[in-house]
Amino acid sequence: MILFFALCFVGVAIAGFCAFVIFWPLTLVHVRDRHADLSAQWGPGAFLKLEALRWLMSGQYRASRDTSLSGLATPARVAMLVILVALVMAGLLWLWSVALA
Repeated sequence: MILFFALCFVGVAIAGFCAFVIFWPLTLVHVRDRHADLSAQWGPGAFLKLEALRWLMSGQYRASRDTSLSGLATPARVAMLVILVALVMAGLLWLWSVALA
């Protein structure tokens, strides 16, 4: 039963990844179109750059006071958190199942 719940958390992580793949590129396009200084700072191909992901996870997008940017970046941030938490929970449940065996 524990491994079933671990597998459920992997499914939740996959759902979070799907949401991330939808909202993060939209956020990057918005940044490219309306926030040229930030886009120039990251350069091309910012999808997996640590600097851009750190900007997303720290919530620095709120400092721009752009509601459209916040509306795109917030779901991307939540999706990233869902991915991380779900994978950690799946790993912990797997370790727990190994310890009980």
